[in-house]
Amino acid sequence: MILSVASGKGGTGKTLVATSLALSLKDNEKVQLLDCDVEEPNDHVFLNPEITGSEPVFIPIPKVDEEKCTRCGICAKVCAYNAIVVLGKQVMVFPQLCHGCGACTYLCPEKAISEENRETGVIEWGRSDGIGFLQGKLSIGEAMAPPVIRKVKENSSDGGIIIRDVPPGASCPVVEAVKGSDFCLLVTEPTPFGLNDLTLAVEMIRDLRIPFGVVLNRAGVGDSGVEEYCLREKIPILLTIPLNKEIARNYSRGIALVEGFPEWRPRFKELFNKVRGLIDERNRGIER
Repeated sequence: MILSVASGKGGTGKTLVATSLALSLKDNEKVQLLDCDVEEPNDHVFLNPEITGSEPVFIPIPKVDEEKCTRCGICAKVCAYNAIVVLGKQVMVFPQLCHGCGACTYLCPEKAISEENRETGVIEWGRSDGIGFLQGKLSIGEAMAPPVIRKVKENSSDGGIIIRDVPPGASCPVVEAVKGSDFCLLVTEPTPFGLNDLTLAVEMIRDLRIPFGVVLNRAGVGDSGVEEYCLREKIPILLTIPLNKEIARNYSRGIALVEGFPEWRPRFKELFNKVRGLIDERNRGIER
């Protein structure tokens, strides 16, 4: 089972939920935690994994042979990201804009474009007390997270429970991280900002046709807007975590929720059982 933990905005408690789930399930299940928030990965703060390996991530960018190039401009026309431009007799390549799709290389009539690798990040793997661990790190100054996220996903093991800690928001990195999940937990908070960003995340997940539910964090502040929205949209709220200063203190010290408050382990196991039940229910509906 692949379970993604996402949020419409940063700071809602997504990492708190992802790490607590992994720690709660590890004794009875094969668990792997993937930190796909490659711009700011921090699951390692709570798991303290032993990193046993790493691998750089590259994307192919165009390299133009000036002698073969006729400046026909086809490469620039097919590039949707304006990463290659023909200005008079000069062909300019902007590596930071290139998505590595290869269209310019494939369609160049003179075969004047080859590809060379450019490092955009790194992935690391290891273990933490029975939990398989994988994280990606986007290089400083790089704008494109999806290639690093894809590499993290490709290196995850088969079988067991795979928990993906997804980047915040509803942009391309989030879509890449969530794709292929069996279920998505959307973590939000009961504030107007939380509700606004939750609605955006819900639209994205529905477009991807992935079943989902909500975890309401910091309950007790804000208003009832999130709960009313979920009721209206028939979205299940699968777990509610109250606003608690001690939880916040532990989190700031790198102590996972279920490590600081062991009584929460059964609640996260119950959360997982609810998710599994919703997946089974959906699968039965598809079979009919």
